[in-house]
Amino acid sequence: MDIRTIFDTKTADIWDRFVADEQLTVKQADQFAHYFKLLIEWSQKTNLTTITAPTAVIRYHFQDSLQLGHVIDLHNEQTIIDVGTGAGFPGIPLAIKYPHVEVVLVEVSHKKVAFLELVINALKLENVDLYTYDWRTFLRKTDYPANYICARASLQPEELLRMFKPASPYKDATLVYWASKEWQPSTKEAPFVQEEIPYSVGNRKHKLVFLKK
Repeated sequence: MDIRTIFDTKTADIWDRFVADEQLTVKQADQFAHYFKLLIEWSQKTNLTTITAPTAVIRYHFQDSLQLGHVIDLHNEQTIIDVGTGAGFPGIPLAIKYPHVEVVLVEVSHKKVAFLELVINALKLENVDLYTYDWRTFLRKTDYPANYICARASLQPEELLRMFKPASPYKDATLVYWASKEWQPSTKEAPFVQEEIPYSVGNRKHKLVFLKK
């Protein structure tokens, strides 16, 4: 899919830099292009995401989601869990970039689940599993062999800390929280914070917060 044909020159240049910077294969670039097209089409008829401008989707959804792979080596990971994935961020971009990793998307919204099912089938993402129950049920009913659980603009960290309870199968995993530059942990969250890694995407400054028991 030559998505550059629907972009203006500036956006096409940003797209080309994204493909080059992430060292995407032709197949991966095509999958991202297909994902982009589906996201824009669905966002016109249902509230999937407030970010729909082409350059913003590339920067603040695609590039932002892939930041995890810039700070940790995902080439030896087997499973990543994305809690409250919404329209698929960061899970779908990570699944495209790292096809050897099983990505579990946790989402309860029916309209978003329908969109995710469409994307998974359209992009032929055999490494993506969709879990359609809530976070607390997920903790009680599953035991994926995941070292990392991700949350980007979904549940608050205090709720996510449930994964560290003694009975949780994920108590030894690391929680990665996409946060604004200004975010500060609460008294309850602070003891779990292992590291904060700042980064910039476009004109926005964020940080990845790593929490562990």
